[in-house]
Amino acid sequence: MDPTEERTDRELVAAAASGSESAFRALYRAYVRPVYWLAHGLLGAAADAEEVTQETFLTAWRKLPELVLESESLLPWLVTICRFQSANRVRRLARDRAHTLAAVEDTLQATSDVEGQVIAARLADRILTELAGLAEIDREIFRLCAVEGDSYQSAAQRLGISHGAVRNRLSRVRDQLRTTVRSEEA
Repeated sequence: MDPTEERTDRELVAAAASGSESAFRALYRAYVRPVYWLAHGLLGAAADAEEVTQETFLTAWRKLPELVLESESLLPWLVTICRFQSANRVRRLARDRAHTLAAVEDTLQATSDVEGQVIAARLADRILTELAGLAEIDREIFRLCAVEGDSYQSAAQRLGISHGAVRNRLSRVRDQLRTTVRSEEA
């Protein structure tokens, strides 16, 4: 057969199915643009359309030996492959976006947690420094009432001072610590 003579899609498919790369190249040249524009219309992005076009022709090359061409044109079969490849691409992109979004959210949460831990640790250090500067009796009142949860009366009995002294001293300690916390937040 003369190479300049036009061959039908059936002849090219039969030759390509038998392993003829030149026949497959002829089919590729004939249909690459319509397949690309279909993919581009379905996906909206040139890079994705190029990927799907390549996947379409790769799939076609693998499946040509089992193809029974029912029409005069290979295009309807390529369109079907292209649509499936496009749908797969859309699903893959959505899955990748979901995984990326989840990873970003995890990173942001971890960053937020670390920042919160640093702030809390800095604040705790500042409070401990303030408590260390208090008189021993005030530290004991704070420990008994604020940390251990004793009542004013119980703390007063344990420390041998009046209920009113415990209440007044604890009030001053809490005011001092609130001032420390506010200055730390500012």
